[in-house]
Amino acid sequence: MIKENSRFADSTVFEGMTSIRALIDNLKNNVENARKINKILYDESKARSKYKELGYLKKMGEFFSFDVEAVSEETISSLSIGNSHGGIIALCGNRTYPILTKDSIKENGFYVMIEGIEDPYNFGYALRSIYASGVDGIILSERNWLSAAGVVCRSSAGASERADVYIANDSFIETFKEKGYKVVCADIKNSVSIYDADLKKPIFLIVGGEKRGISSSVISKADQIVRIDYGRSFDAALSAASASTIIAFEVYKQNR
Repeated sequence: MIKENSRFADSTVFEGMTSIRALIDNLKNNVENARKINKILYDESKARSKYKELGYLKKMGEFFSFDVEAVSEETISSLSIGNSHGGIIALCGNRTYPILTKDSIKENGFYVMIEGIEDPYNFGYALRSIYASGVDGIILSERNWLSAAGVVCRSSAGASERADVYIANDSFIETFKEKGYKVVCADIKNSVSIYDADLKKPIFLIVGGEKRGISSSVISKADQIVRIDYGRSFDAALSAASASTIIAFEVYKQNR
C-alpha cells in the first residue's frame, strides 16, 4: 500500500495489455488528445510466453515511433504499482483534456459527472461501468484522479483512455441546460426512485462520492434528484462505483 500511495499523485506508467491496447487504439483512431507512448518495457523472462503480444507491440512501435525494450523482472516491478501487468508496461506522456463547451455536447446524449470520489481505484471502477453503459462523455472537475492515469486506466479496464472526457467549465450545468438536457443528481433528500424517474435522453447525470457526496450548489440546480432503492433496510451508502453503475444502466434500459 505504501508503494501504491506514493505513486497515486502522478502515474503515467500503464500496466498490462488491456491498458496498452486502449492507448494504441486511440493512436490508430487519430484521437485528437491521444496519449503519447514513449516506450514499452517487457520482462525478458516472459519473451517466449508473450511472443504474440510482443509481436503486435513491436509492429505498433514501428508505426507509431515508440521502442519496445526487454528489461529485467526487477525493473518492471520497480516501475509498476500492481501485480496484474503480465510483465508488460508502457511509459507514457501526460494527456490534456478539453474544457467543456456547448459545441462539444452531442444532441440527445447521455453525459455523466462523478464528483468527490476518494481514491483512484473507485474512480476507475466507476468509469468502467459508465463507459460500458454507453455514455457519450464524462465530465470531471479540475481536481480529479486522472493524474494517477496508469492506476485509473488499469482499474477501468482501459475505459479512462477510451472515453470522451471533458473538464467542467464554470457554468457546466447551465451549458447542458442550454442544450436542452435534464440535469439529474443522485441524492436522498427530495428524491424519487430511479425506477420511477424519467431518465430519457438528453440527460446529464451527476453522482457523488459516498463520503462527500455532491456539493449543495450543484444539487440546487438539478432538475430532478434520484435515489437507489434498496431491497432491505440498510443504512450504509453504496460506493460511487456501485451507484454510478446502477443508475447508468437504468438510463441505458430506459433509452434502449
